[in-house]
Order: sequence, then C-alpha cells, then structure tokens
Amino acid sequence: MTQSPVTQRAMIIDDSRAMRSILRRIIQSLDFETAEAGHGQEALDQMEGGFAPDLCLIDWNMPVMDGYTFITEVRKRPEWRNITLMMVTTESEQGQIVKALAAGAHEYVIKPFTPDAIVEKLELLGLVSKGVPA
Repeated sequence: MTQSPVTQRAMIIDDSRAMRSILRRIIQSLDFETAEAGHGQEALDQMEGGFAPDLCLIDWNMPVMDGYTFITEVRKRPEWRNITLMMVTTESEQGQIVKALAAGAHEYVIKPFTPDAIVEKLELLGLVSKGVPA
C-alpha cells in the first residue's frame, strides 16, 4: 500500500481580502492546503489552535499585529522553527528587507508581483519542484 503524498500547508496573512484571494489561488494551484488571516495575531491564534503551516506568506503593514512582529513571535517558539516565512509586501526599502530577513524571514517578495515570482521563490526554498506552472 502506498501512502499519498503529504499536502503542504500555507498560511496567507494580509489585511487585504483581495490580496489573500490572489495568493490563495497561486498557492492552491501548487497543491497547498491554505488558511488565511487578516493580521499577525489572527494567524498566531490559528497556529496555536492547531493549524501547522509549512509556509507563511506575510504582509508587513497590517492592523493589530504587523508582519515583522509576527515573524519575531514565530521565531521565539521552538515548535515553529521549521516554518518557512516569506514576506509579500509593498515595503521595498533595503533597510526593511534586511530587517525582515534578520528577524527570520527566508524570502522577500515586493508587491506587485507575478504568480511566477511567487513560484520561483518557492522553488528556491525547495517547497515546490522546479518547472511547476503557476
């Protein structure tokens, strides 16, 4: 008996419902199971409630808890150390990028982006096979 492959899980964290929808379509086309949150605290609550993502796509500017704070909170928890964190944001200043990466983000995508840009970053991170169409 062969086991079916384990579905990877992604948490999409953005205060824009439209942006969450765009990212959800891209990520689900890559066979990820997805959950969504409108801000970092909502995402932490879902994770503490049992949703264990392999990947988080995180906006920077959100109410309640911003993306940078979310990253620092995730990195404080040993049980979440293997989660891949990718910023997807309009923040394009070099200092912001360095700050996010230093806090524990693995990759950084600047909005606006193409589906291919997201797929390429996920390929670099080893989360999807090379050559997967978006």
